[in-house]
Amino acid sequence: MTTVDIYVQAATRENTERSYRSALQHFEAEWGGLLPASSETVARYLAEHAESLAINTLQQRLAALADWHNKHGFPDPTKSQVVRKVLKGIRTLHPAQERQARPIQLEQVKQVVEWLDGAIAAASARGSRSDALRYTRDRALLLLGFWRGFRGDELVRLRVELVDALSGEGITCFLPQSKGDREARGRSFKAPALRELCPVDAYLAWTTLAGLTEGPVFRAVDRWGNVSDTGLHINSLIPLLRTTFDAAGLAFAEQYSGHSLRRGFATWATSNGWDLKTLMEYVGWRDVHSAMRYMESADPFADMRPPRNAVPRG
Repeated sequence: MTTVDIYVQAATRENTERSYRSALQHFEAEWGGLLPASSETVARYLAEHAESLAINTLQQRLAALADWHNKHGFPDPTKSQVVRKVLKGIRTLHPAQERQARPIQLEQVKQVVEWLDGAIAAASARGSRSDALRYTRDRALLLLGFWRGFRGDELVRLRVELVDALSGEGITCFLPQSKGDREARGRSFKAPALRELCPVDAYLAWTTLAGLTEGPVFRAVDRWGNVSDTGLHINSLIPLLRTTFDAAGLAFAEQYSGHSLRRGFATWATSNGWDLKTLMEYVGWRDVHSAMRYMESADPFADMRPPRNAVPRG
C-alpha cells in the first residue's frame, strides 16, 4: 500500500466502507450485476428493488456504485439521466414516511437510572461483579449519551485516554473523527457536572470499577466479570439500550435506538429555552435541516389538554 493509499483509506470512515462493501455484494453476488455497470443496468437494478428497499437504501447503493466506478477510473453510471429519472419515479410511486427513533424524555432517563441504581445495589449485595459492572456501564452510557447528545457511533468510539473527567466540574471528550467533522480535525465535546443524573460521576464510577486507563470506554463484560479489551460494536448498542429500557419499565422499548439519546437531549434543550444556534454548536450540527429532524416541536395545545387520568364526560 502506497503512502497515498494510506491517506485515502484514512479519509474514509470504517462504517462507510462496510456499507459500500455490503452494497456491492448485493449488486454483484445476490442480484447478478456486473462491474463496471452501464446506466441501463443500474436503472434496472433500482426498478427491480423499488418495492423491497427503502429509498435511502437505494441511494446508499447508488453511492457505493458511484464510489467503485470513480475509484477504478470508469464513467459513473449513476449520474445518467435515466438513473435519475428512475429514482425520481420511485420516490413518486413509493413515498415513505421517514422513521425516527423515539426520543427519550428526561423523566424517562430518571426512571431508567433509578432502576439501574437499584440493580447495581442488588448486584453488589449478592456479590455479582459482572452484573454490577454491566449496570454501572449502562448508567454511564445512558447519562453521557443523553447530556452530550452523542450519536451511537460516537459513544462506542470514545477512548479513555481522550476523555478528561473531573468530579464536580465537568467532562471533556475528544473525538478524532465525527460525522460533522468533514476535514477530520477532531473535536472536543464538553458536558458539565450536575447535581443529579450527573454524566461525570457516572463515567468515573464506570471507569474506576472497570479499572480502565486506556482504550475504548464502553466494553462488553462477560459472565465472570471480565471486561473486554475491545469496545462495544455499534450493532450491539441498540439491543443493549432496548433491553435496559424494557427492564426499567419504559413503554415501547423496541422503538428506541442509539439516536434516542440525541433526539431526547435536543427535545429537552428546546423545551428549556435553548435557541437553535446554541443547540447546534453544543451537539455539533452544521446543517439546520439535520438539526430540525432531531427536534420535537412543542405541543401548542399542552395547556388545554385534559389530565391523562381524567374520566371523559358523557
